[in-house]
Amino acid sequence: MFKHPLALVESNFIGEGTRIWAFAHVLPDAKIGRECNICDHTFIENDVVVGDRVTIKCGVQLWDGITIEDDVFIGPNATFTNDPFPRSKHHLPPNSIPRTRVKTGASIGANATIVPGITVGERAVIGAGAVVTRDVPPDTIVIGNPGRIVAYVDTKTHAGALATHSSAPSGPAETSVKGVRLHYLPLIEDLRGWLSAAETGHDIPFEIKRYFLVFGVPGEHIRGEHAHRQLQQFLVCVHGSCNIVADDGQHREEFVLDKPSIALYLPPLTWAVQYKYTDDAVLLVLASDRYNAEDYIRDYNEFRNLARAAS
Repeated sequence: MFKHPLALVESNFIGEGTRIWAFAHVLPDAKIGRECNICDHTFIENDVVVGDRVTIKCGVQLWDGITIEDDVFIGPNATFTNDPFPRSKHHLPPNSIPRTRVKTGASIGANATIVPGITVGERAVIGAGAVVTRDVPPDTIVIGNPGRIVAYVDTKTHAGALATHSSAPSGPAETSVKGVRLHYLPLIEDLRGWLSAAETGHDIPFEIKRYFLVFGVPGEHIRGEHAHRQLQQFLVCVHGSCNIVADDGQHREEFVLDKPSIALYLPPLTWAVQYKYTDDAVLLVLASDRYNAEDYIRDYNEFRNLARAAS
């Protein structure tokens, strides 16, 4: 462990290879892992746990109740708050606030603000100056005040989803995500208006047991964030547009549903997220079975383990 002569390090729980630079102050019970880089003018309070290979840039204060997991980057002057109702000389009881957790591989940009009790998911990216007021899912990119999801890390947009219908292929198009297909349905126009249709056994590869509609979703919100063990789904945005991110545990791709003649088939064991809803968006979902809460997989790490075991 390297400690700059102008740093004040009171803790004995510092991992091998960690460097602590000038004017940093680490309190006695703080725990810092191996090969971390703690930069100038940082402050780390007692009830703080920092994992391995973490970089904490200048001007960051980590207060009681914060856990930083391995391989996290925290940019200059990022702010972590630890009291949801700050009042002078009024202190909440210890352990009354859930821990703030920044999970493995996440990155927090300069001057971002993280409110108490938030979990920032694995590999998530928080943009500079963002104000994070709710949990951040894994692999998301968040910007703005309040923070909103604008993209997903390492996710390409399916080229066909951006094409006009006249230039897009007809029928189903394979994707990089296992079993997921983008369907280009018939689109017919005459003097009476437009018509688009799909048939079970031809376009829809299952018997329809249920449908539901998703609409009125504020543009900054996301839906989905789960997979199914057995359920198959066929998605059509019949009005407006929304984006779907599909993930098979190894490959992730984003699809734009902006026409009622473009549909997306999702097989079982596909993690799916819906976001970027326009104000007028109406998403029709056709399902292969009735609602069953036990069919849902809501934890991404559990999903990845199941998907890998099935491949």
